[in-house]
Amino acid sequence: MGYVTTDDGAEIYFKDWGSADAQPIVFHHGWPLSSDDWDAQMLYFLAEGFRVIATDRRGHGRSSQIGTGHDMDHYASDVSAVVEHLDLHDAVHIGHSTGGGQVARYVAKYGQPQGRVAKAVLVSAVPPLMVRTEANPEGTDISVFDGFRQALAANRAEFFQAVASGPFYGFNRDGVTPSELVIANWWRQGMTGSALAHHEGIKAFSETDQTEDLRAITVPVLVLQGDDDQVVPYRDAALKQSELLSDSTLKIYEGYPHGMLTTHADVINPDILAFIRS
Repeated sequence: MGYVTTDDGAEIYFKDWGSADAQPIVFHHGWPLSSDDWDAQMLYFLAEGFRVIATDRRGHGRSSQIGTGHDMDHYASDVSAVVEHLDLHDAVHIGHSTGGGQVARYVAKYGQPQGRVAKAVLVSAVPPLMVRTEANPEGTDISVFDGFRQALAANRAEFFQAVASGPFYGFNRDGVTPSELVIANWWRQGMTGSALAHHEGIKAFSETDQTEDLRAITVPVLVLQGDDDQVVPYRDAALKQSELLSDSTLKIYEGYPHGMLTTHADVINPDILAFIRS
């Protein structure tokens, strides 16, 4: 593990496990979490012989609580700083939710032009655009995201508890038994980060139009999402991603929630492995 300091002074924390000679997989976490959310994947792919790297987004986890740059451009440039510091090549970038947007912007703007990326995986990812606009009438109304901001500002601890115990993992569905430890771990990760980064990050993940990022990507991309995702509607995310990408493989999982990397890691991990090795 270590830190990289960016040009604007953000200290970005990263984990780096495995042989330097192995193919690298870089993991990009969702909002408002940290690289710890990838435990089940990092251990799995490490055991499969890969080098696994994960960062904490600026203002999240153990990265510095810098007061600026909480937008997709800075998220991507921060990733590039870590990738260049470690001199990664032939890398696979895997992003969940907001991390999927981070992957799309990084691959399109940095990784692919620099020849550092082999493949990418978007899991329950936010691109191309979450918010409803005239050009995106199927999107989510801005009032929903305004509600997120209001709830976070009023009582971040209560808001994060509600998200983790409800829609994120589908624990609000009939017949689903909530895991109190999974909820506690989500809450722990969220509360470790900066309230400012989380508040401004809502705009970053919901209002950033990444249509052109997706169109620019030519490396193979695996697109995964559950059809019971209550956070990022799959018809406005995975289905559109698959249409915009030039070389994509789409898989929709019946009944899986937004946080399926945790609840269904036993299914998702082998599917990603098969794609990487294909």
